[in-house]
Amino acid sequence: MNGKAGPRTAGDGSTRTRLDRGRGALGPALELVHTGRAPTRAVLTAELGVTRATAGAVAAELEALGLIRVDARPGAAAGSQGRPSHRLEVADDGPVALAAQVHADGFRAALVGLGGRIVATAPGCETVDADPAKVLGSVVDAGAALLRATGRRCVGAGLAVPSAVAEPEGLALNPLHLDWPAGAPVREIFAERVRAAGIDGPAFAANDVNLAALAEHRHGAGRGARDLLCVATGHRGVGGALVLDGRLHTGSSGLALEVGHLTVNPEGRPCHCGSRGCLDVEADPLAFLTAAGRTPGPEVSLLQQSNELIRDESADPSVRTAIEALIDRLGLGLAGLVNILNPDRIILGGLHRALLDADPDRLRAVVADRSLWGRSGGVPILACTLDHNSLVGAAELAWQPVLDDPLRALSA
Repeated sequence: MNGKAGPRTAGDGSTRTRLDRGRGALGPALELVHTGRAPTRAVLTAELGVTRATAGAVAAELEALGLIRVDARPGAAAGSQGRPSHRLEVADDGPVALAAQVHADGFRAALVGLGGRIVATAPGCETVDADPAKVLGSVVDAGAALLRATGRRCVGAGLAVPSAVAEPEGLALNPLHLDWPAGAPVREIFAERVRAAGIDGPAFAANDVNLAALAEHRHGAGRGARDLLCVATGHRGVGGALVLDGRLHTGSSGLALEVGHLTVNPEGRPCHCGSRGCLDVEADPLAFLTAAGRTPGPEVSLLQQSNELIRDESADPSVRTAIEALIDRLGLGLAGLVNILNPDRIILGGLHRALLDADPDRLRAVVADRSLWGRSGGVPILACTLDHNSLVGAAELAWQPVLDDPLRALSA
């Protein structure tokens, strides 16, 4: 959409030589700054295992590309000794990725910079048409308007959808809560709309909880975990994701971690998968409102209605009973996942985050009591911390080619 200047190069001949030696370090260096793991040039040097001169040349090149900012005059901390290292930050005015999210209660577009920073958002739409092409066209148009208004360069686009997305075709296999046809080619449609809008860069699509987990692993509550399990319920249904050694585990065809179809109540509600008592229908906002004896209203989303009830639980004993029932069902599902996956951290999003906040001891006790590894030492269970983490994760898809090879991606 915006004119692209060719990448600049940094420094004189000696710097050029050092950069040539460290060319392969550009991507790893950018990822370290992007995820906040290299706040200074000294840390960057240690993490990359290169000389200080090479790390300096790499940082200078990333700054010349407009991706990071090198602060050459940081203030020394009180009581520190020696020369303080240059600080490294993502560039405030650098490129952005277009992120789009569609869910049962609407859609939203945003521009997201490096570091997972949301630069701008478009007002969300509350009505989702049954035609995916119409919806994706609208959300891309909203993103294109943001790019025009901000004048930012776009590196690509990512889409989060509440459905398993089969690889390699990019098909949304079960977008049941959207009334879209099963197997809708969402990635192809999204890419076509992105190209039609004149937006630069590649386009991607993936499951919303997978993308929430990726964002939380890089920028939020999952940072530092090796084997991270994420379970979340937003507007309808329950999703799960697993990050192993920094990469999403999506299985052989993108369909791994369909945790919503774990049975947690054999005599429970019929599930759209054909089974009964699945986590998907026993621990989502609709299940909570039903357990609390509430009839969902059309004014706001099911998630918002549920969260408001949980915040006011002291006013009604039936709400407390519903909280305990859903915590027990969720804990049973998490315990089974702990036995199978042995994660070193669990993070919860959406309604599950609110349930954890309402009674963390009860949830942790259920998981520990029902899981072999939970009893042997416990698995930390934390709340997701990022606002709009699926949007941030969608942007991560678009940023990944830049993180892999900044020079190639920005000169394409």
